Amino acid sequence: MFNVVNPDDIIEKYGADTLRLYEMFLGPLEQSKPWDTNGIDGVHRFLRRLWNLFFDGEKWRVSDEEPSKDELRALHKLIKKVTTDIEQFSFNTSVSAFMICVNELSQLRCNKKAILSDLLVCLAPFAPHIAEELWHRLGNEGTIFDTAFPKFREDYLQEETFSYSISFNGRTRFTLDFPADAGREAIEKAVLEHVKSERWLEGKTPKKIIIVPKKIVNIVI
Repeated sequence: MFNVVNPDDIIEKYGADTLRLYEMFLGPLEQSKPWDTNGIDGVHRFLRRLWNLFFDGEKWRVSDEEPSKDELRALHKLIKKVTTDIEQFSFNTSVSAFMICVNELSQLRCNKKAILSDLLVCLAPFAPHIAEELWHRLGNEGTIFDTAFPKFREDYLQEETFSYSISFNGRTRFTLDFPADAGREAIEKAVLEHVKSERWLEGKTPKKIIIVPKKIVNIVI
């Protein structure tokens, strides 16, 4: 008698895609891993959240509207990650990336066909059954596996602006927005020349300017 787990029982309860994803999620491909089904419910819930991007209950909710910048950013972070992971056989981190992306899209209430189509193409090698099913429900003909894998765009990954708290001697006085690629010198110059800074500088030359990237500018007088 062998001490084994019958995959048929798991497939009957959760489906083949859940089993495939969970096996990949357990850890790096090259490592031996003890079999433990404690986390399989989490993978199954992930596939349900994916399904809910397409359906509200039984109502189809996908639209042809243009994606928002936040939606494009979430998708292209995923494409970049999965592209690299597939080349390195790091399937466990790809599954994590899918979970993060679906959570972000769920929070954004994303229902854009352009986003969801590429998401399915990325997911198809990992969860082929649900990907193929939803692919055809989007109105596509032919198998999803005839579709080219999407390429990530670096420009979609950039945060456009960041809001900096402008402080004088550690006390926040106002906020300013700066482009994501703004350099230290440009930020210092803009803050010191801003009309609101005149009141707090009182004509004095700062002793030190501390910049915490993407968060804070503190001027020590």
